[in-house]
This record gives sequence, C-alpha cells and structure tokens, in this order.
Amino acid sequence: MWRCLVVANRTLASPALVDELLARKSEGDCAFHLVVPASHASLHGMWTEGQARVEASRALEQGLERLKEQGIDATGEVGDEDPVLAIGDALLGAHFDEIVVSTLPPGASRWLKRDLPNRVRRRYRIPVTHVVATPAPVP
Repeated sequence: MWRCLVVANRTLASPALVDELLARKSEGDCAFHLVVPASHASLHGMWTEGQARVEASRALEQGLERLKEQGIDATGEVGDEDPVLAIGDALLGAHFDEIVVSTLPPGASRWLKRDLPNRVRRRYRIPVTHVVATPAPVP
C-alpha cells in the first residue's frame, strides 16, 4: 500500500488538492494521512498557540469531511506551527512513500516564501509533490 502524507492548511479542502489525491487513489491502494500545522492565527493583530490549534483542528475536520465526501478515507493530526517540524513529527510515527505539500499561489503563500517544498525534499529525502491551490470556501 502506498502511504501519502499530505501537508496543508488553508488549501486542505481545495479542488486542486482533492484532484491530486483522487489521482493517487485511482493508481492503486493508497492511504492518506493529513497534517495541518497550527500556524499563527491572527486575533486583533495577536495570536495565541491555543487559537492556532483550534483553527487548525477546525481545518482538519473540514478537510477530512471534504475528502470523505469525495470517497477518500484519511486520518489526520494537527502538527507543529512550523510545517517542516510538523512533517518530521508525523514521520516519527509512520513510514510514508510520498509527501504532498499544498500551498497557496506564489505571492500569497508564506510557505512558498520559505521555500517549503524544497526544504522538505532536502531534509527528509522522500518524494515531494507540490500542489498550488486556492483556499476552498468554507461550507
């Protein structure tokens, strides 16, 4: 079974990411595990770790629900605010054959400004697929 680690936040339920995962599923038996980094949440110009985790948990629940609606079963967790560390933590608990990193488009994406897909490739030496998506509307 092919095991795929999916890292996303605001793009978790986007059509581009869902299409990418459906393509993986159509290729054969594939298991998906989602990691949503608890990125800084803005609250009147300030953020708290607790609020960031709450928002990440909400995104994870909505993402899992959206994937299930599309016939994709997945597990998931909220990770560290740093997506590289969140990926590392997930890799401690399981083996993955591929990492799918979903970001906002260039200019809007903080993760692309930090060169996240390439940093993940260099650090973990696992194939990385980068999906550029727009945030999915909240139902």
